Amino acid sequence: MTEALRPYAGLFVLDAGQGVAGPYCGMLLAACGADVVKLEPPAGDWSRGLGSREGTDSVLHATYNRGKRSVVLDLREEPGRAAARALAARADVLIESFRPGIARRLGLGPEAASPGAVCVSISGFGQEGPFAERPCTDSVIQAFAGMIALNQGADGVPHKMPVVLSDIVTGLHAFIAVQAALAERARDAAPRRRVLDISLMGGTAALLAYPIAEAARQGGMPSPLNVPAGCYRGACGGWLSVALVREPEFAALAAVLGRPDLPAEPRFASFAERAAHRDALLPILRDAFAGATVAEWLPRLHAARLLAERVNTPLDWLAEPQTHAAGTMRTVAQPALGALPFPGLPGLGDALAPAPRLGEHTEAVLAMLHAEAGAAD
Repeated sequence: MTEALRPYAGLFVLDAGQGVAGPYCGMLLAACGADVVKLEPPAGDWSRGLGSREGTDSVLHATYNRGKRSVVLDLREEPGRAAARALAARADVLIESFRPGIARRLGLGPEAASPGAVCVSISGFGQEGPFAERPCTDSVIQAFAGMIALNQGADGVPHKMPVVLSDIVTGLHAFIAVQAALAERARDAAPRRRVLDISLMGGTAALLAYPIAEAARQGGMPSPLNVPAGCYRGACGGWLSVALVREPEFAALAAVLGRPDLPAEPRFASFAERAAHRDALLPILRDAFAGATVAEWLPRLHAARLLAERVNTPLDWLAEPQTHAAGTMRTVAQPALGALPFPGLPGLGDALAPAPRLGEHTEAVLAMLHAEAGAAD
């Protein structure tokens, strides 16, 4: 079990992001001990309305907003904007995910933050360029950056990843960039603001660095990396995922499947040859795997030191003994939603409080601002 790390205890973060990318960055800062105030409009962060929910609480919102305080301010009205500016002025880190230019119009641009603040602007396409003003979501950027094209099914149809992967990886990159900026700030002789331009396009492209480089070199869609790695169906249903990373592993796999003759065929002699002749090879392997159940294949594959595991559903994974033995899970009593299982944050420990109810801390935070203003007078 990883000990909880709190290097940012005493740091104040104003999280004006919505959706997943900005809020995930804010939650990671909260996991490191920062005091994170989530700024929401009267209707709440739009992620509160997606997926299974009770009232203004959804599982999606609860997943990426634990450990924060929620403050509702109407930025269409001057009192709300004034309170938001007061929060920004005391922030060590300011996170916003408005379209380019909107944060400044609302008085939440970098100049509103404290002199030494780290200001994070998360957008779809970046703050500049011909597409900067375009509306964007995780689904849109998965398509634009090439991820969906890389995820084609056997029917040739491109498929979106079933998780908000672009949002998550962008939030993670934002967190890394904030950490670098805070480390650099600690060496400043005089305070200065740092502005970070983080985009879903950039985060997704960083995730796809290898296939982008490979596609450019090959002049088209990259060839499969390690054929015949993939998923195979066993007898009586159930699926296996098998991976190969070294040439000798194909011979070991062929032996387990009862086809030791396959590696001797020139068309199957190397990763490159197998990729070129995958349409001939894969049906042979599918037929072989259909001869036994997943439960029968796994011990044989593992005995040969091959990389293979059953294809689990999320509920299957929750029931796996390894999941609990490794301390991967914790159950959080989330108001309105009940007990929810959340994977821990690797390497950080995870003692985060449940995600806040909409506006749960508005009164307390506004009272804090009022007290600070009175003390300043």
